[in-house]
Amino acid sequence: MLLVLSEDHKEHLAFLPKVEPAVVREFGRIALEFIRRGASPKIYEGAARKLGVPVEMVQHGVEGLMFLMTESSKHMISEVDFLDSVLVLGFGEELNQILLQLYLQHHSQIRSILSQLPSNLPAYHSLEWRLDVQLASRSVREQVIPMLTIHLLLTKGSDSISRVLQTDPRTLLHLISTLEAALASMKTSHARRILRNIK
Repeated sequence: MLLVLSEDHKEHLAFLPKVEPAVVREFGRIALEFIRRGASPKIYEGAARKLGVPVEMVQHGVEGLMFLMTESSKHMISEVDFLDSVLVLGFGEELNQILLQLYLQHHSQIRSILSQLPSNLPAYHSLEWRLDVQLASRSVREQVIPMLTIHLLLTKGSDSISRVLQTDPRTLLHLISTLEAALASMKTSHARRILRNIK
């Protein structure tokens, strides 16, 4: 899976090639510290003074790195996918490798931090299913109409959300095969090239 970076995120990360590799590593350290403890305007101001650049540039750079690291960790993307994702930024090989090292060193810790944060998206709790088969009706004596009923229970904070879905087995199998084909096509080199060139 490749990350799709918005124009804002690309713009936030655009100044990284203009600074020394040591500064990029320091920005990475600050970004990881902010993921752990939250942002601190004083750190932005101190780094901006040292670099002689506006505070907003430092803030955007750190926020861009935070986004890159958290999204990569959240989706557990591979080394190859990470490098393909940052290729669209047009960075040199050295900078790409620095970003990859930051990701590989800290992705499990970032995932652990993210798992402790409250999510506003519903989470899976349980699933029950039942297969009903209608064998006859008043108008047709012999017929077989299977219907799959799925009861999906989700949790959002302390609330429970219940959803009942109904489909026939043929539609469900078609849906599964379509989703599996879509996932497989995302791993092809052709799809990677297309995603790399999407701006």
